[in-house]
Amino acid sequence: MLLLLLGIIFLHVAVLVLLFVSTIVSQWMVGNGHATDLWQNCSTSSMGSVQHCFSSSANEWLQSVQATMILSIIFSVLSLFLFFCQLFTLTKGGRFYITGVFQILAGLCVMSAASIYTVRHPEWHFNSDNSYGFAYILAWVAFPLALLSGVIYVILRKRE
Repeated sequence: MLLLLLGIIFLHVAVLVLLFVSTIVSQWMVGNGHATDLWQNCSTSSMGSVQHCFSSSANEWLQSVQATMILSIIFSVLSLFLFFCQLFTLTKGGRFYITGVFQILAGLCVMSAASIYTVRHPEWHFNSDNSYGFAYILAWVAFPLALLSGVIYVILRKRE
């Protein structure tokens, strides 16, 4: 049972790390000497060092991506906190429903953010100079892992 709990906690922390990295790192869209993320657009030199960074545009769709990524982090952190609280207060045989629901909400938020980002840049799909960066891919990787973690929490029963 202890190994199962450690595995679940490891999966949850991995999801949190993926969410933090994908939200913070400036690698959602790369190419042609620039890198963009949710917060700023940076131009890079041929050596890879950052030269200039400008604030991202104030488009409503970008603000919704920022908000849903932040919500996914908040839901995931809250879910981990609730898991530890329920671990010590839940009665024997009880299920971790609240923890699972918050983790599933985190997964749905990150899926919404990545989907909005994908849909709002159709011109980049046809431009071979630009490509999605690793932070964008990490956001998509965090989505199924967060859902899996949430489902595991819902199924999990507390034992002595």
